[in-house]
Amino acid sequence: MTGQRKGDWIQTYTGKQFWPLDPRPEDVDIKDIARSLSMQCRYNGHCARFYSVAEHSVLVARQASPKNRMAALLHDAAEAYLCDLPRPVKHSVSGYAEAEAAVERAIAERFGVTWPWPDEVKYLDNCILHDEKAQLMANGPAWNLPGEPLGVRVECWSPERARLEFMSAFHAYCEVFG
Repeated sequence: MTGQRKGDWIQTYTGKQFWPLDPRPEDVDIKDIARSLSMQCRYNGHCARFYSVAEHSVLVARQASPKNRMAALLHDAAEAYLCDLPRPVKHSVSGYAEAEAAVERAIAERFGVTWPWPDEVKYLDNCILHDEKAQLMANGPAWNLPGEPLGVRVECWSPERARLEFMSAFHAYCEVFG
């Protein structure tokens, strides 16, 4: 493809170029997403043990209805290309929400899933915070959390296991999702 792209590009794990400010579905690769998310720790690393975004995504997807499992698995996939910001910062950084939405749209289009993410996925993503806080965070101030705990067990997979579990879930949901 020729022509100017907006911004600069990053090199992905598989050696591809990806323009975070000009994302296109054809530039998205599930292997890049799985690798990156498996290497990123939730909560900006402020948890008791390493807990990857990939494991979080798999746990959320396992709780979703069959029709929303793929969307649940991919709900944080934009972090593979943008990284994540802590919630108190994320909403204050000018342009981040727009960049994140553009990357999410490209990912959703690439894999044929509903975007914006279904309400069920947003709900489960919030509910798992109860489980994560109880299992991974130091005792501290109460969090204002919506919903109820999902009752999931966080295992704190190694990055390699997290990558493999993420890819296994992706392939399983591709078969179901079509």
